[in-house]
Amino acid sequence: MENEKNIPELKDDDGIPDTGTPEKPVNEVAESPKVDISEEKTPEPETEIMVKEDLEVKNEEPASETVYTLESTSEDIDRFLSSLPQLKAALKDAPKDTSSVDLKNDDDSSKDDGKETDADKDAIAKVSGLEIPDFVEKFVDLVEEKVSKQDSGEGKAKFGQLSEDTAILLEAVDRITKLNVSLYELRSDPIHGLLINYIGAVQQRAMAYLEVEFRTILEETRTKESDRVTDAKGKQEAKPEADRCTLLPESESTDEDDSFPGYPEEVVSNLNNIAKKMISGGCEFECCEIYMSVRRNAFDESLNKLGFEKLSMDEVQKMQWDAIEREIAIWIKTFKQCATVYFSGEKNFVEAVFADYPSISESLFSNLIRGVVIQLLNIAEAVAISKRSAEKLFKFLDLYETLRDNAPAIYGLFPDECANEIKTEIITVRCRLGEAAISIFCDLENSIKSDQGKTPVPGGAVHPLTRYTMNYLKYACEYKDTLEQVFREHSKIERPDSTSRSDFEDVNQSNNNNNSNNDPDQSPFSNQLMRVMDLLDANLEAKSKLYKDISLSCIFMMNNGRYILQKIKSSSEIHQTMGDQWCRKRSSDLRNYHKGYQRETWTKLLGCLSHEGLMDRGKVVKPVLKEKFKSFNAMFDEIHKTQSTWVVSDEQLQSELRVSISAVVIPAYRSFLGRFSQYLDAGRQTEKYIKLQAEDIETYIDELFDGNPSSSMVRRKQ
Repeated sequence: MENEKNIPELKDDDGIPDTGTPEKPVNEVAESPKVDISEEKTPEPETEIMVKEDLEVKNEEPASETVYTLESTSEDIDRFLSSLPQLKAALKDAPKDTSSVDLKNDDDSSKDDGKETDADKDAIAKVSGLEIPDFVEKFVDLVEEKVSKQDSGEGKAKFGQLSEDTAILLEAVDRITKLNVSLYELRSDPIHGLLINYIGAVQQRAMAYLEVEFRTILEETRTKESDRVTDAKGKQEAKPEADRCTLLPESESTDEDDSFPGYPEEVVSNLNNIAKKMISGGCEFECCEIYMSVRRNAFDESLNKLGFEKLSMDEVQKMQWDAIEREIAIWIKTFKQCATVYFSGEKNFVEAVFADYPSISESLFSNLIRGVVIQLLNIAEAVAISKRSAEKLFKFLDLYETLRDNAPAIYGLFPDECANEIKTEIITVRCRLGEAAISIFCDLENSIKSDQGKTPVPGGAVHPLTRYTMNYLKYACEYKDTLEQVFREHSKIERPDSTSRSDFEDVNQSNNNNNSNNDPDQSPFSNQLMRVMDLLDANLEAKSKLYKDISLSCIFMMNNGRYILQKIKSSSEIHQTMGDQWCRKRSSDLRNYHKGYQRETWTKLLGCLSHEGLMDRGKVVKPVLKEKFKSFNAMFDEIHKTQSTWVVSDEQLQSELRVSISAVVIPAYRSFLGRFSQYLDAGRQTEKYIKLQAEDIETYIDELFDGNPSSSMVRRKQ
């Protein structure tokens, strides 16, 4: 055949080409070129043959004979998607035939930057013969039909349970997303553009359906689970308003708390499946927004069940203290519940729903829980900066302890950056509470100093200032460890009665110089407690001088000193702070006051029974004896009349006083009476001057310090 092509055309004289061969019949000459032409046919490029043959195999059955279902087309779609990268690669490697398509106009030649444009890709797709199989469009039709069916309510999820149709649809949506991504570059192609846009539209409609489904499952399942828990427990009786803030024991928990946030495992799995489809379909923002919205509402609902209400800082500061106290009790219960149950439960839940996207779950949890924490901290801060008064100290310490003890459990739930931010916020509020507590406690000094009343307490009883101060200190020392920490960590504030902290320390040191219990290693709180006690002692000493009767002044100091000592001994915390040595010194002071009382009262009475001036040359001087009996009777009568109105409320102190008086007076009187009564004439003189027997004196002594002027001695005179 090669020879045939190379034979030159020769013409003889009559114009007939000369082939150089003998003439053959016409029929033979006609058949020969056909054979040669078929042999000379140029083969098509191998890659193009592969693409066409591959597509022809897929479309070899007529459409009229194929029954399309979502399940069958799904398998075809999977094969098509898996082969698509190889097909695209083959098309890119195939030579470009630019004879039929002008890729660039002459006018645009100067703009050629060597990069392939979308128009180039479309042109390549058309030239290379890439075709999208018919079953792709059929698959999209079936998906749209399925979405429409689901939108109409058929196969709708019930309480988080996905129907079989919905599960199939989820897989179909995943394929639609992959198709949209894989074929998106053909959106401008005049042949396939409509189909690609159709795929995108169906995908968007499917995503809209998944958004509704995701929200429905999140909302309805949580509600149904909550109802189920409540029903299992029976109807709960409404509590009175006063009981709203009652704290539950820490050992108590509810079924709902144990399973917070209350989604069954199957539902969580379904939510995870939908979330994956939405995020891979480009709806990450919508998915996260739905989750945040639903879970924020769920948190509000859970907090409301605990009695917690959203209050602004301004609202808290405008409330009366009794209302704030109730809110503090609810706040403490809420914060503990969040730290121990709610926050960790929410973290587990969001990590399960977005298990394939840890960064998303981390972000959602941080944003959601941080909002709840800040809301709680705002209320605590509002309390900390509210007007301070002595009775608020213990609620401030309750808030402080709650933050201190429960905050560490919160820190570990957040990523480092967010955890540091939350930690800073909590520490700031804690510092404000600590500083406020110090200020309130130190202000107790001012309360003691300002109590300068000039009216003595009737009967030398325990002064109200003593009762208030000691009860306050005893209650405060129940928070001893916390107050030790507060003074140690937050005492960098100025005292209200000094210009600097150093001034306070100097005064404190001077007050403790005479205290043998002074320890340089004592905590600031212990030193402050000592200072308060010194100020109270000084105040009581000044008040004792308001009594004109020194005996009553001693009774007053004994009453108050004994009350202070008993309060300290009854509280292990305050006793530990004050120490045994301080208590021994206080007991010694009480003995001195006791001696002072006896000296001022009963020693003078016993002077009436002295022998001084009673004997003259070995004989009893009767006028002197009569005067002594007369003086004793009058003085004892006055003592009894006065001191029976005095008050010694401590039974032990009262008994000690009576016993000590009897031990001194009765033996001396009995001895005097036994020795000198015989010198008085029996009858009228005896009755006139000997009005009391030893037994009578003992009875009257037992009537002292009752605060009752209507004594038996008065009745006897009547």
